[in-house]
Amino acid sequence: MPVQAAQWTEFLSCPICYNEFDSSGHQPISLGCSHTVCKTCLHKLHRKACPFDQTPISTDIDLLPVNCALLQLVGAQVPDVQPVSLSSAAEVENYEVSKVCVEELALYLKPISGAKGVANLSPSVLSRPMQRKLVTLVNCQLVEEEGRVRAVRAGRSLGERTVTELILQHQNPQQLSANLWAAVRARGCQFLGPAMQEDALKLVLLALEDGSALSRKVLVLFVVQKLEARFPQASKTSIGHVVQLLYRASCFKVTKRDEDSSLMQLKEEFRTYEALRREHDAQIVHIAMEAGLRISPEQWSSLLYGDLVHKSHMQSIIDKLQSPESFAKSVQELTIVLQRTGDPANLTSLRPHLELLANIDHNPDAPAPSWEELESVMLAVKLVVHGLVEFIQNFSKKSHDAPQPQANSKYKTSMCRDLRQQGGCPRGTNCTFAHTQDELEKVCSPRFTYSAL
Repeated sequence: MPVQAAQWTEFLSCPICYNEFDSSGHQPISLGCSHTVCKTCLHKLHRKACPFDQTPISTDIDLLPVNCALLQLVGAQVPDVQPVSLSSAAEVENYEVSKVCVEELALYLKPISGAKGVANLSPSVLSRPMQRKLVTLVNCQLVEEEGRVRAVRAGRSLGERTVTELILQHQNPQQLSANLWAAVRARGCQFLGPAMQEDALKLVLLALEDGSALSRKVLVLFVVQKLEARFPQASKTSIGHVVQLLYRASCFKVTKRDEDSSLMQLKEEFRTYEALRREHDAQIVHIAMEAGLRISPEQWSSLLYGDLVHKSHMQSIIDKLQSPESFAKSVQELTIVLQRTGDPANLTSLRPHLELLANIDHNPDAPAPSWEELESVMLAVKLVVHGLVEFIQNFSKKSHDAPQPQANSKYKTSMCRDLRQQGGCPRGTNCTFAHTQDELEKVCSPRFTYSAL
């Protein structure tokens, strides 16, 4: 029976015996499937297959190379020479160059401190998504064909994320927010702020979760009437735009009637709040992508929820909406951005390497790369990641810290119940409800408009 894989941050220890990797009894051995296990545990396996996904181990365990990238991260002695069974000197050279590239990239994961075998990655100059993708590459085993296929795919993924990070670094968060809501409004939709939008979606669900079919007019009136007590500014127009957003997301089954308005029924798969909210969020992210906007998971969490807790949720939506063509499109967008800024860091020099990575076949059935292709991909990945790090350290005008929750005070449309009833709020500045009359007046003022978001 397969063993449960460890968390990705626990890549410095064996996921079977939990001992930190070292250069003696617990040498890290990466398999073709990209799982890494210590040599002692590999020799104890009852059958010659990966204990996590049961992929057969075709090479003798003693002939598989030690993962030197991981050894250097735990401060262990790295062997000078490791013999590998390859057919020519040229292949050995390609392998060695590729291996050194991965080892140099791994240094960006160097832990500052942390529990044994668990890397404390927070202080890294690289964002969490970059770190995770880099861990995937570091665990690829380059000797076997399957490992090389995985390494090339991991390199492509790192390159794609690098482009996104560079575009994000060049964007103005305030202007980005204005452009996003303008794009949403241009499609006849609307976002009312985290608290009000959540209540509106829950009321849509309340009206339709039992399979009822209502006309758009009746549904909108129901939501407005229920919302008015907490949100006096709720209107048929604004709620109609929220319903339109769900309609664009294909959440409804629409039944047309002769000489009467159509009936809208919530599709069965969206009759829970989690499912409906995910589809709602995905539609807004899709609109942003159509408009050429690149928004980080932290920014999305702040914009849509008024907190920073939903980063992983938003990252999973972004990942799902990525298409094979989006990488090449992002490279073009980055080029345009650099032309506008004057490119003081000479990031344009990375374009050939990014295009090489964008042209990698992402298909799981794609043929294995040649040794020359592997070397060129690993060199390209090293250069683009290094370029990103250099830019962040020397040219970036903003840190990787996520947007501060206070920036969303304009979304606070009603007073906090905990503060009113108990005299204090456990959520503090992360609360999406107003704590002072000033915060409330920002949104209740007649001058407040949706474009202010």
